Amino acid sequence: MFTANVYKERRDALRRQMGDGIILLLGNAEASSNYPANTYHFRQDSSFLYFFGINHPGFAGVVDIESGEEILFGNDFTMDDIIWMGPQPSVATQATEVGIEKSAPLAQLKTVVENAMRQGRKVHFIPPYRYANKVWLEELTGIRVAELAAHVSVELIKAIVALRSVKSALEIEEIERACDIGYEMHTTAMRMCKPGVKEQLIAGTIEGIALAHGAGVSFPSILSMNGETLHNHYHGNLLQEGRMMLTDAGAETNMNYCSDFTRTVPVGGRFSQQQKEVYNIVVAAHDCAIDHARPGNTWKEVHIEVCRTLTRGLKDIGLMKGDVDEAVAAGAHALFMPHGLGHMMGLDVHDMEDLGQIYVGYDDEIRPSDQFGLASLRMGRRLQEGFVITDEPGIYFIPALIDQWRAEGMHSDFLCYDAIEKYKNFGGIRLEDDVLITATGSRFLGQKRIPLYVDEIEEIMNK
Repeated sequence: MFTANVYKERRDALRRQMGDGIILLLGNAEASSNYPANTYHFRQDSSFLYFFGINHPGFAGVVDIESGEEILFGNDFTMDDIIWMGPQPSVATQATEVGIEKSAPLAQLKTVVENAMRQGRKVHFIPPYRYANKVWLEELTGIRVAELAAHVSVELIKAIVALRSVKSALEIEEIERACDIGYEMHTTAMRMCKPGVKEQLIAGTIEGIALAHGAGVSFPSILSMNGETLHNHYHGNLLQEGRMMLTDAGAETNMNYCSDFTRTVPVGGRFSQQQKEVYNIVVAAHDCAIDHARPGNTWKEVHIEVCRTLTRGLKDIGLMKGDVDEAVAAGAHALFMPHGLGHMMGLDVHDMEDLGQIYVGYDDEIRPSDQFGLASLRMGRRLQEGFVITDEPGIYFIPALIDQWRAEGMHSDFLCYDAIEKYKNFGGIRLEDDVLITATGSRFLGQKRIPLYVDEIEEIMNK
């Protein structure tokens, strides 16, 4: 937890961006796994955590925009709770720790909300993503669950996005800690990547590192020889010589700030010539993004420049043809990279995605595209100092997509289908780093950079 002043200043900044009414932020409750008492690992709502700092279930906070009054709602533990969990701080104590003078039992929250609504005041809330909080909001406001989406406060969403997008020095320190854990996870995976090893053993080992050093993984780990499946959570294969292993994994610190890295390495420790050629194209695209990532540029522009780099590389090895700019404008390159370049990161690995990607990654200036591939770009906004964003280009050979495009004659002016056919068993490559936008450009996050270049990969895997 940061100091009380940090949370107080965040709430004050939020209130200054709002018009009138009250701000209602719900924390998360425990969620049962297979029976009520056996719960999933608790994860607090990130916006509640950002403004109220309390990483325990069963809390809510209210900020009165006009008067500035702040109330933390929660229930003190009973003796039965203490028997099972040990002594716990009171709600009043926890309120003081985050700079709030007034606290009350949860039962009183409904009265506060009803009074505000009776007075005709706006009750600002953000989109709930857990069903328990949807039901809770219905009980508090009388708005039916099915109608909540129409009543969320866009004003509050935009205010939260504006504040959480720019990371403070304290937040950057926490993200760097998460990146340091990520370094240990990925270098361990590289050393374990040998023929005959089961993917599950490596996935379990690196997730254990995340738990040993922080709050666990920032998302379910992706680790597979079948890297052409973008989010492949199946870990049942035995690694085979001649294949590559894609690992997309990150950690959360104990304060829930995240990291997210991807590396793709050859099983056995040596790239084949074909693998090396494709891999180096992705490296060039990855470095291209860093060269263009600076305040004032839009991430959409950076994405498109990266796609040009990929297309030039694919032309050089005979998989694409024609004019590079025309090919990218048409979206022909998306056969190989059907996703966006990256996303915001912070308290969420896809930061603030629960608030609506249209508000997080886009604004009145930069709007999303409906073109295949470009439509999957989560973040297009103009970059600002303090943004933390992922740089993650890739090249994938997805047999079903290749077959469909070839049958439909898609982009035949730009795609060399006969040559592409020979790569259908290749798999996929993705390379991802976490990047801070600085005053003059950008820099990688973490004390040590995970090996990226071919010689670095082969050196660490063959020690």
